[in-house]
Amino acid sequence: MFVASKTTMHNQLEASLQQVLPAAKLTISALPGLPEIRLWLLDPENLDRAFASEETQRLLESPPYWGFCWGSGLALARWILDNPDHVRGKRVLDFGAGSGIVAIACALAGAKTSIACDLDPAAQLASRLNAELNQAEIGIAGDYFACRDSIDLLLAADVLYDSDNHPLLDHFTRRARQTLIADSRVRDLQHADFRKLTTLNSQTWPDLGEPLEFRQVALYGSGWFC
Repeated sequence: MFVASKTTMHNQLEASLQQVLPAAKLTISALPGLPEIRLWLLDPENLDRAFASEETQRLLESPPYWGFCWGSGLALARWILDNPDHVRGKRVLDFGAGSGIVAIACALAGAKTSIACDLDPAAQLASRLNAELNQAEIGIAGDYFACRDSIDLLLAADVLYDSDNHPLLDHFTRRARQTLIADSRVRDLQHADFRKLTTLNSQTWPDLGEPLEFRQVALYGSGWFC
């Protein structure tokens, strides 16, 4: 029953991916610098070719963010596993979870509850499938504002690239006692409630050939981190 359920989820997720890239496949990927976690991600062979114009249009309209492990999420997951005391026994929520890597890392580090929250139904499915792959127990949520669970620690990776998301920082600090933000695009966050904790080295996987500057991930904290 478990195997059938996992197979069904995989088929559904791959079908969702193929709505954007018809020839694309998912593959279990080892992650650079993070051997503790593996993820179902876009097969790198799908990227080593020219895209048809209609594929490019679909990618722009409905990008499968969950099909990549973005550098900031990878860096934050690595930091969590290296610093498990910051999540152990806590109720945590991973905002904009994508592949679910941060929520999975929190679960493996001993979080009391770990919720992967993402509006995209495909991302929710990816988080569930990846959690099973890593034998991690996580919860799944869609609309963040409809999630009523009590949260001790809120985490978010790569959400500040869009300036329209910056007002969420105020909401995060009201919602949780602590917040961790990892971002490769914002080098000097100006917010009274956050301070820069460190800079982490990382990369997106599959490799998109990002500039070296985007492989430097800033980690910001609020609450007890300040």
